[in-house]
Amino acid sequence: MAAALTLGAEEELHLIDLERWQLAARAPQVLARLPKGNYSAEIQRTTVETNTEVVSTLDGLRSELLRLRSGLVDVAAREGLGVAAVGTAPRSEFRDFELTATGRYGRMQEQYRLLVDEQLICGTQIHVGVADRDLAVEITQRIAPRLPVLLALSASSPYWNGLDTGYASIRTIIWQRWPSAGATGPLPDAAAYDELLQDLIASGVIADAKMAYFDVRPSAHAPTLELRVCDACPLVDDAVLIAGLFRAMVRDAEREIEQGVPRGELRPLPLHRAAIWQAARGGLTGRLLDDSAHPRPLPAHEVVRGLVTDLRDVLEELGDWEEVGELVETALARGNSADRQRAAFVQHGDLADVMRSVVEETQGPASGPAIATPALRRYRTRAGDEGIDSNAVPRPNYRRVVEHIRGLGEAGVADREADRDRWATEHGFVFGVAGAQRPFEVDLVPRIVQPYEWAELEAGLTQRARAIEAFLDDVYGERRILRDGVLPEEAVLGAPGWRDDAQRLPGEALRAPIQGFDLVRNEYGGWRVLEDNVRNPSGVAYAIAVRQLMDQVLPDLPRPDHLADPATALEHLRRTVLAGAKPGTRGALLSTGEDASAWFEHRRLADGAGLLLAVAEDLEVRRGTVVQRSTGDRIGSLYLRIDVELPDLLDSSGRPIGAEIMDVTAAGGVTLVNAPGNGVADDKAMYRSVPELIGYYLGERPLLESVPTYRLGDETERQAVLERVGELVTKPVDGHGGRGVLIGPAADAAEVARRRVEIADDPAAWVAQEVVPLSSVPSLEDGLLQPRHVDLRAFVYATGHRRKDYLLADLALTRVAPDGSLVVNSSRGGGAKDTWIVLPEHRRSRARER
Repeated sequence: MAAALTLGAEEELHLIDLERWQLAARAPQVLARLPKGNYSAEIQRTTVETNTEVVSTLDGLRSELLRLRSGLVDVAAREGLGVAAVGTAPRSEFRDFELTATGRYGRMQEQYRLLVDEQLICGTQIHVGVADRDLAVEITQRIAPRLPVLLALSASSPYWNGLDTGYASIRTIIWQRWPSAGATGPLPDAAAYDELLQDLIASGVIADAKMAYFDVRPSAHAPTLELRVCDACPLVDDAVLIAGLFRAMVRDAEREIEQGVPRGELRPLPLHRAAIWQAARGGLTGRLLDDSAHPRPLPAHEVVRGLVTDLRDVLEELGDWEEVGELVETALARGNSADRQRAAFVQHGDLADVMRSVVEETQGPASGPAIATPALRRYRTRAGDEGIDSNAVPRPNYRRVVEHIRGLGEAGVADREADRDRWATEHGFVFGVAGAQRPFEVDLVPRIVQPYEWAELEAGLTQRARAIEAFLDDVYGERRILRDGVLPEEAVLGAPGWRDDAQRLPGEALRAPIQGFDLVRNEYGGWRVLEDNVRNPSGVAYAIAVRQLMDQVLPDLPRPDHLADPATALEHLRRTVLAGAKPGTRGALLSTGEDASAWFEHRRLADGAGLLLAVAEDLEVRRGTVVQRSTGDRIGSLYLRIDVELPDLLDSSGRPIGAEIMDVTAAGGVTLVNAPGNGVADDKAMYRSVPELIGYYLGERPLLESVPTYRLGDETERQAVLERVGELVTKPVDGHGGRGVLIGPAADAAEVARRRVEIADDPAAWVAQEVVPLSSVPSLEDGLLQPRHVDLRAFVYATGHRRKDYLLADLALTRVAPDGSLVVNSSRGGGAKDTWIVLPEHRRSRARER
């Protein structure tokens, strides 16, 4: 064994002001009280670097890291500072950067400008003793394909400048902007490496050998091979794990060299960069590229475990097998720091909470803070679960709920589920599917929406509703959006939902005073709109009934403070329906009748909102007024919950009552909620244009993201989609209720082939969307808690055209997919669960007034 394989580490650590929870540029004051041998300055005054002594074991490295952190923490505390070992401090901002006053750093700032000003980042560098520099350079080439795994394990920088970047390691993306970052490319020996370095220095692009910011390099100041690709790790044990794997990789490559195994062809640099980028993007929650010559994307956990298995012989030789095996499984179970930071953020939507968590981890035990809550050992943990973290431990907002459900035991859960089924039967809680009434399935574990989330949804959905209303008013009126070329005429006038007769409505009419929006929450806790529903969105009465069921069946389930009452939506519904009605008239809900799939809802809404419940036979037109036939009551507003467009509605005798009502509407004698022709705004193709509608009509940027969507009438997009049908979700433009949806990754080859043919036959009838990883919520399965994918339907009510006339109702329907499915629609076997909306402060005062 030519390499000594000793260990050492350099850690860069942020200084955090514990009152403001922001970076503190006070490294000079802190370093003045610390020994120079182990502590030093970095380019930014918000950072201190520690340098361990040389050790021979992982335990020794752990002790050194803890010793140096403890020394720094003690001194920093006297300044009112904490310490955070993360790639980026979650609340860092560009203005936090202050340059350390040395000539070298001053020269760098002068030369690299913004690149230096961005360096509010910290990494962990691991050193392994390899004194022979030719050997070190050869090892560097051999281990390069395995480096992304180490980056993924270390990833701790999802936030930058106060925002979630979408990356697990944005530090990597920033770091790779340096001209000398990344891989060196093929080098035969140390002389070639030195020549490369001298050429870079001679070019003037880098100043000195210390600026060789390669992923791995022979150290500039020690007889070691230095790993530089990793983020700083708040948990010491994660740094120890990376050190153990890196040393094993070095020894594995050394053994190959000793055995005369020729070095394989080096991976092309673009593929190496792609693998590093992939690790920085997804960390442990996404996919990593394997280390083969033609890399394939595989689940990150699979790639990590594959590396550990490949290195087993070497790890056993080094005496590290048991420790590394345990550390890697622990890391995979709890996730990397990026995962934990996002989990801390979603509790309250406050980056100060994230700062507290990374400081607590950095200053705490090597393995992290103790977990007080018992884990759910049989829970199938997954990224993006709203209620259970990657350690199988309930998140704080779900803790009391989970403890209560577990306390019931399987027999107690079965009793409650029997009570639920009895309640549903007694109250006729059903939903129509294919002409048959089926029980509306309800899971007894609620979903919890935090106050900051509801505030974000309120702002984003009312914005979206205003833009859609403005679009409908425009396209059935002046058509400015078509004249200005924002949308092509065929996309609107040729849309399946377009109705010429909808132009007859009075100009001041609200066309979509009730809008429903289907949303999904991704694995990072961000919300996206999946679909818009502006014809006759259903779900309000079901959400109210689910709460009534829960109050009856689980009255002692611990409720959070400031829990929204879904029944308040009934008063909002009444106000919305009557907003345009003339004095002395009544509001009515016009239903298809008992055969309607949502007949349960029609009856509940009419009763709860004080509306007449009518079918076509109940209405007639007398002297330009719509009246209830049996009583003569004048109808001033009709809430349309029919299965056809109003102008096409016939009663049982064939009388064109719908056309007659349209005549009254055109004359201003009755208002419609919602109007015919609204389908032009909520088909799957128009969905893609809603961000443009927001910009065009409101002059604003969208507050909620949409799912990337392809219009297949466009030849370029169609060709791209036809090659990827097996990777995408494809939907009919005018589909609803999950009809015709094909989720490519879950489809077999025959289904994918059929869908390609369907698209080719009528491209404009289809759209495709990228697959969004739906979040999951704990749900009951045979008495045990298991994750189920969910979406959320929320409702916006409007009583006028002004911004203040739009209101997000304080209820939502969480729809639950069957086991193994991403489709949540009731018509496709999905169920529902109670949605516990914890009201934000500005909504609490409104609730108290009610």
